[in-house]
Amino acid sequence: MSMYLIGDIQGCDAALVSLMQEIGFSPSRDTLYLLGDLVNRGPASAAVVRRAMKDGDAIRCLLGNHDLHLLAVAEGVRKAHRADTLADLLAAPDRTALLDWLRHQPLAYRLQHGQQDLLLVHAGVLPQWSADDTMARAAEVEAQLQGPDPTGFLSRVFGNMPNAWHDDLRGTERLRVIVNVLTRLRFCHPDGRMDFDAKEGAAKAPEGLLPWFDLPGRRTAEQTVAFGHWSTLGWIDRPRLLSLDTGCVWGGCLTAVRLGATAAENERIDVECEQAQVPG
Repeated sequence: MSMYLIGDIQGCDAALVSLMQEIGFSPSRDTLYLLGDLVNRGPASAAVVRRAMKDGDAIRCLLGNHDLHLLAVAEGVRKAHRADTLADLLAAPDRTALLDWLRHQPLAYRLQHGQQDLLLVHAGVLPQWSADDTMARAAEVEAQLQGPDPTGFLSRVFGNMPNAWHDDLRGTERLRVIVNVLTRLRFCHPDGRMDFDAKEGAAKAPEGLLPWFDLPGRRTAEQTVAFGHWSTLGWIDRPRLLSLDTGCVWGGCLTAVRLGATAAENERIDVECEQAQVPG
């Protein structure tokens, strides 16, 4: 049995098929973890979600910012963006089933594989959060999405403020910070305040900002955190850090990691992708 992590697909179903063939994926034997942003910007969002749905627990998915955006657009509480390519899913005959399945996906996973203890998120983790904190806070958002009023939740949760975590946050402000950490985070100020404007790679960090994973005192520094979301960052394979968004939708690669018993045994597998969007 093999276990794989795969970065942002963003509606590029042909690339996902190619990668699954490259790794020889078998749903009876293997498990895939998709690190969010299944949809949008690529040409076949509905096909990606159907593919993720059909193999049951063999394919497990996180929600990314584009997936949450789709759910909000579908509920009529957020306007579609000019560059969105969600029409195929929103007009699909099985739209209700696709959206309901997405709504029931988590925002974080924690798993053990061999000697590796992994925390999976779409975007990032704040330095003051432990892995247990991250899982508990993800569950708060999941309860809202899966509860009786997901429309009300989605109508309130988008926004940039507050931009810092405090344990005494409550209500919408608390949920908004959790969503932003797990699905949008790239850079932080040294004091932990989040920045949502800078989208450059780590080497071009604006003055005064640090990648979230370089903030001092990060409580998840002793376990592997795997994430996507940050295509300008690209592939990073540091000790206990895996960045898997390698720009599939922009004409880069779709990347998988086959997990080994130890981090040294992890294997990277890429397939080249046809460009679906032009940066900028």
